[in-house]
Amino acid sequence: MEIFKEIIGNLHSSEWRERSATSQVEYIDLEEWQAQRSRFLARSESGEEYAIALRRHTPIKDGDILYAEAGRIVAIRLKLSQIMTLDLSDITLLTPTEIISLAVEIGHALGNQHWPAVVKENKIYVPMTVDRKVMQSVISTHHFPFVSYSFTPAEELLPHLSPNEVRRLLGSVEQHRHSHE
Repeated sequence: MEIFKEIIGNLHSSEWRERSATSQVEYIDLEEWQAQRSRFLARSESGEEYAIALRRHTPIKDGDILYAEAGRIVAIRLKLSQIMTLDLSDITLLTPTEIISLAVEIGHALGNQHWPAVVKENKIYVPMTVDRKVMQSVISTHHFPFVSYSFTPAEELLPHLSPNEVRRLLGSVEQHRHSHE
């Protein structure tokens, strides 16, 4: 099993765009939350298993190249993540004081996880920066009254978001990293 310890370039740069045109590119598909880790095992689209062991806090971006020799390139392909949507349509049944209290509780819960969010109309959109089960657990644990949540493919939301909102939700994964060191 090959172990990749560094990123040597990116397919989106002009230098590598030209080089990749004459090479066989093998992709390792990662969800955005997976790309936040620096050490993991991953399978390429051909089924090859690779160990990734980058220096801590090394950002992984779409198109990052892990290997390039003899007409073969191994690169990362980030898949757009799903977006957790908190629907607050039913909070109008609450008093203004209860709405303020609930808003602070939701803000605290999301902020405590360091999750970026976009508020638009009666919905809060949160990108999947960790595994879906973790996000479900966090939201379910809080039992927010009159708030439902679901997961939506990012592609479905893009037409309804401004460019700034898209950047906040789907910007490069290094924006979502945090550390308590």
